[in-house]
Amino acid sequence: MNRVVHPIEEESYRRLRARLDTSHFPPLTRAVVERVIHSAADLEYANDLVMDEGELVMAHAALHAGAPVVVDVEMVAAGITRRETVCRLRDAVAGPGLTRSAHAIRLAYEQVGPGALWVIGNAPTALEELLTLDAAPALVIGLPVGFVGAVESKAALRMSGLPAVSNVSEKGGSAVASAALNALLYHPVPHSEETS
Repeated sequence: MNRVVHPIEEESYRRLRARLDTSHFPPLTRAVVERVIHSAADLEYANDLVMDEGELVMAHAALHAGAPVVVDVEMVAAGITRRETVCRLRDAVAGPGLTRSAHAIRLAYEQVGPGALWVIGNAPTALEELLTLDAAPALVIGLPVGFVGAVESKAALRMSGLPAVSNVSEKGGSAVASAALNALLYHPVPHSEETS
């Protein structure tokens, strides 16, 4: 992906790296950590985010091979500007024991099937619903925000064994979730991935 980096972004990253040494992170982990911090101006994410480099490598390959990207809300979709996304929230309805966000996840899974990248930045119930499905995701970026259910849903994601990017605290949100996906989208594709 040929992407022109704006001078303001370059300066922002320079200042970020002057305040926080990220050089010890593996390449994709560093890309995610830095882009999330950049999106929130919150250095604490360096110690709050949880991810595995090997899982990110596989997700990066899947993303660049065209795997679908599913988001929980339009705000996450709005932050992912260089890739089409699937968001079924407008089609979803709440029901007994089922939030609209959870129903949207069901609808999205019916549409895309296994192997997608799921980006959840708003609703803990969306993440909880995804964990009940046999979605076989390439990656779950589970960064919902809030004081009710967010910490618990992210802990459940980590316990699930699914490939994931999450964080430990209540923090999160649409901007950081889309930033984590964008980090993988913007990261260069190794030559071997391009030719395979």
